[in-house]
Amino acid sequence: MIYFKYLRMQIHSIAVHRSTFWMMMIGNASSCLLGFACMAIMFDRFHTAAGWTFPEAAMCYAVVFMAFSITECVARGFDQFSRLVSSGDFDRLLIRPRGLVLQVLGSTFELSRVGRFAVSFAILSYAARGLGIVWTAWKVAVLAMMVLSGISIFFGIFLIGAAFCFVTVEGLEVVNVFTDGGREIASYPLPIYGRTALRFFTFIVPYGCFNYLPLMYLTGRVSGNTALYALSPLIGMLFMVPCAFVWKLGIKRYLSTGN
Repeated sequence: MIYFKYLRMQIHSIAVHRSTFWMMMIGNASSCLLGFACMAIMFDRFHTAAGWTFPEAAMCYAVVFMAFSITECVARGFDQFSRLVSSGDFDRLLIRPRGLVLQVLGSTFELSRVGRFAVSFAILSYAARGLGIVWTAWKVAVLAMMVLSGISIFFGIFLIGAAFCFVTVEGLEVVNVFTDGGREIASYPLPIYGRTALRFFTFIVPYGCFNYLPLMYLTGRVSGNTALYALSPLIGMLFMVPCAFVWKLGIKRYLSTGN
């Protein structure tokens, strides 16, 4: 498959520049660990945040950073899409007999994000032990859906940001509010921001569908009919539908940069 050929080329590039790769990976891992340390210091001082304990917040943090690190690793081409448009390289993608999404995905990989993923996975293991959850096959499946849903939501935002480049040529910084900024917001339980923010980040940009709602199910904060909470990550994945529509609309209106 051509995607794995792209990946193999990236691995060969890393083999040539190993020192750079290791420094970037350590830097990404350190930034993730530092953010978690700040969370630990805050909870050590205040103990809870809007009724949420440190292990619960830690699981929320881990799931968000795992999803974001995977998305950055495989979908960095869309995050840096403005380079393809401004340089005119996207015009060449249009005449190649391969799908545009596949080509953009293969244009850039950020394998150094593996360091951030490893730290996030370690935090997730710590949080799972601290919460004392009785893990069943279904709960493991819900946890996996949380990560996959987060990947689809962040990828959808990357798609929208890339679609704007067809009009603006250069990328819009406002998109970072929902990527890097969204990652920071969603790394804490959403109720701590108030009801308005909770509704916005559940029904408009559905971060709550892949961390807050299923986390309530996993931690036993809801009783009775819990199916909606457990399956909310699948609802969050529907966010990809309007994002894909915006992407296709941008392609139809693309007139080339003239390079």
